[in-house]
Amino acid sequence: MNKKLIFGIVLGIVLIYFSVRGIDFNETLLHLKKIHLGYAALSLFFIVLMQALRSYRWGVILQPMAKIDQLTLFSVTSVGFLAISAIPARIGELARPYLISKKSPIKMSSAFGTIVVERVLDSLSVLTITIAVLLLQDLPSWMIKSGILFFAITMLIIAFIIVLVWQRETAVKIIDRMLRLLPDKLAQKGMSVIHHFIDGFQVITDVKRLLYLLFLSAAVWIVDAAVIYSMFLAFSFDLPIVAAFVIMVILIAGIAIPTAPGFIGNWHYACILGLGLFGIAKPEAFSFALVYHFISMLVVVVLGVSFLPFNKFSISDLTGQMNKEIK
Repeated sequence: MNKKLIFGIVLGIVLIYFSVRGIDFNETLLHLKKIHLGYAALSLFFIVLMQALRSYRWGVILQPMAKIDQLTLFSVTSVGFLAISAIPARIGELARPYLISKKSPIKMSSAFGTIVVERVLDSLSVLTITIAVLLLQDLPSWMIKSGILFFAITMLIIAFIIVLVWQRETAVKIIDRMLRLLPDKLAQKGMSVIHHFIDGFQVITDVKRLLYLLFLSAAVWIVDAAVIYSMFLAFSFDLPIVAAFVIMVILIAGIAIPTAPGFIGNWHYACILGLGLFGIAKPEAFSFALVYHFISMLVVVVLGVSFLPFNKFSISDLTGQMNKEIK
């Protein structure tokens, strides 16, 4: 069994233990029975809307290379997020680039470059939200330090992309020198992949489109906060809107940790940790985490499985296609 998978499962079990430790399950069950289903349904609607916004935004990023219809984008995005949730070690991240390369003239390595752009846009949006939250809410020092670290990493990635795009020739020369250490055939293929990968960053040279993407990214995360706030209402939590953004930021950091498939353990612990900052007792927070995780995974699984027959792939397909572009 893959070592990363074993580590993820063990870490997930540990986080589940810390999530349920000291909980009165009768009290948790009581809170689950009191849930307002109408608000839970509203939360579900916002999750689907978020998925639609993500797929639309990806289409805007891909447009400089190829125009792809929205149904195809939503279909591939749905299967891609199912893969991310189900396949360990983040291998599922390759699903969308692979599938879109099969449905368009876009190379898988170029498509993977657009995923990097997408992650940078998300990071900028979340970073902006984090700064706003730090200004509006008194938070523990560990969250402030995490925010500073997140800022530093985001700035480094942005600087790297800017160098690759605006100093392409210089960057390619440096990479070429490094690749010369490899056999000639492999070095040539490697350089081809690097060029396709940089092509995936084309969208950032169009200022108008980039501003539109920043707007869409902000919309994605505002809708995500609306999901969480709707869940607050479902559980009758009397919390401010800023609390939804705090929970969102903590949850994003939590699920970035590679654990068991489906984010089991880290999702729940992050929710409990975040809600604890606002005085929500552990049994109530655990009830919230259970329902929020269930609804989120329900959308991912239903949409992903629905579109899977039209977007079939295997792990060997993902790694094989990437190796094929290199070889």
